[in-house]
Amino acid sequence: MKIDKQIIFEIHRLNDLGWAERKIAKHLRISRPSVNKYLLNPDQTPVKRAKRVSKLDPHRDLIKQFVEQDPQVKTPVVLQRLQNKGFDGKITILRDYLQKLRGPQSSPKAFIRFESDPGQQIQIDWGHFGHLQYQDTKRKLYALTVVEGYSRMLYVEFTHSQNQSALHQCLLNALTFFGGTSHEIVVDNMLTAVIERQGRLIRFNDAFLTFLIPFKMVPIACNPGAPHEKGKIESAIKYLRRNFWPLRTFTDLCDVNRQVRKWLDTVANVRIHQSTLKRPVDRFVDVCLRALPELLADNKETETLRVYKDFAVRFDANTYTTPPWAIGKQVTLKADQQTVSIFYQHKKIAIHDRCWRRGQRIETPSHKEQVRKLQRKLWLDKDIAAFSSLGNEALTFLPNTKTGHRFRR
Repeated sequence: MKIDKQIIFEIHRLNDLGWAERKIAKHLRISRPSVNKYLLNPDQTPVKRAKRVSKLDPHRDLIKQFVEQDPQVKTPVVLQRLQNKGFDGKITILRDYLQKLRGPQSSPKAFIRFESDPGQQIQIDWGHFGHLQYQDTKRKLYALTVVEGYSRMLYVEFTHSQNQSALHQCLLNALTFFGGTSHEIVVDNMLTAVIERQGRLIRFNDAFLTFLIPFKMVPIACNPGAPHEKGKIESAIKYLRRNFWPLRTFTDLCDVNRQVRKWLDTVANVRIHQSTLKRPVDRFVDVCLRALPELLADNKETETLRVYKDFAVRFDANTYTTPPWAIGKQVTLKADQQTVSIFYQHKKIAIHDRCWRRGQRIETPSHKEQVRKLQRKLWLDKDIAAFSSLGNEALTFLPNTKTGHRFRR
């Protein structure tokens, strides 16, 4: 019996709470052997469900940006902007989505400030920070911000993507920065974490749940239009915009992350926090996090690609070279924010610095030299073969030349 990732995650969560396999099986209404099988190997192939496609899907991030810029922006205005981007849906579906983003439109309500225990919870969210210019290329810039709830200890990493691998790699870097994992992780309704929700029923992204299993963290999704449920991370992103971002210039993505890491160490985590009246780094001393797993998954962006006749693969609008003997073969490319590595049958055959410009060829000099040598050898063999066809006199002459000795061997 195959079960989906939601049930697999629950099996591991209940097991971490000390439940017996029989009790888990009864609670989830599955067989006891199934519980045992997925505890031993959580990577069993789940049942594939048909993905519901909406015309709004390619534009959701852009709509969120519009609402962030102007929370009261009118639906027809947003519709005009989206139509310029290729949206051909009706205004009704857009109006419903905007209403869902904003939540119930009513007078402000009072809410009780929530304070978590040390190590109980981290909150995460993306922030949009315009773009970086790489000569003739613009790359969108995002910041994954992570805050430990009790201490307000902060971690920030900038990226050019919000895809699944970027979320997982940044989150892993954050947990490494903190030195352990919390019991809970609070997320916004990003598609890389939450697939859909109907009232209180939440369907989390399968890949996200698989990522969380080794860390034993329970995901909590905020309700749409309820920023107070993740107030700590909302405040952290505002602080990042107002304190770190202004009056700075950057050369590239590495430079942004270099500067923000210095800012975390010298400003953000050593300031007196307005809510706690203590420095985050001092309160973090009282936080006891669970140890990280000994073996951590590889969360790099991974693609299987073909090596073309120009001894290169195509990735992210650029080409990266390989040794010429790999032409025509299927290789695996793994990329993070700094490097692009290429593997053939689990063996690394090339590594490059990642290029954020578009339309570039990133070439290793030794790869080009190997091609030149192969070309010289090919032409030499052709010339010798043509010369030898001239007759016996030519064959008599060949042994007296260096190429002739090589040809005879």
